[in-house]
Amino acid sequence: MSKKLLATILSAGLLAGCADNINSDHYTTSSVGKVATVAQCTVLSVRPVTVDSGDTSAGTLIGGLAGGVAGSTIGHGRGSALGAVGGALLGGLAGSAAQKGMSTQTGYEYIVQLANGQTISVAQGTGQPLMAGQHCLVLYGNPTRIIAQ
Repeated sequence: MSKKLLATILSAGLLAGCADNINSDHYTTSSVGKVATVAQCTVLSVRPVTVDSGDTSAGTLIGGLAGGVAGSTIGHGRGSALGAVGGALLGGLAGSAAQKGMSTQTGYEYIVQLANGQTISVAQGTGQPLMAGQHCLVLYGNPTRIIAQ
């Protein structure tokens, strides 16, 4: 039974750590069919950025549970309890690190000037890189995207 529980917890941890697709050509089903305001712009600058969720609580929790279950199989009585505590601590640390590693992506921050003179910044994935000086379109929505014109 404990092997099945451990496998379930580890599987859930892997799923919880998967990164969202942040590329400009990716849409969720809830955003399809919604109207977005569009504005012309020119890319002023591009810089690489790191994007992560900033939240590793799911990895910490799942890793701690898995480590606690695994650690409790060590020894009997008090040894089992100490193993569970040690396993939970180590599992929590490992789960947090694993989720951070799986949810970190690279992207670009684009500083663009709109046709009305306003300057804005948008960070997005690396799927369709744009260059400084390129004429583009800003699609305002959730998320806002910058795409080639």
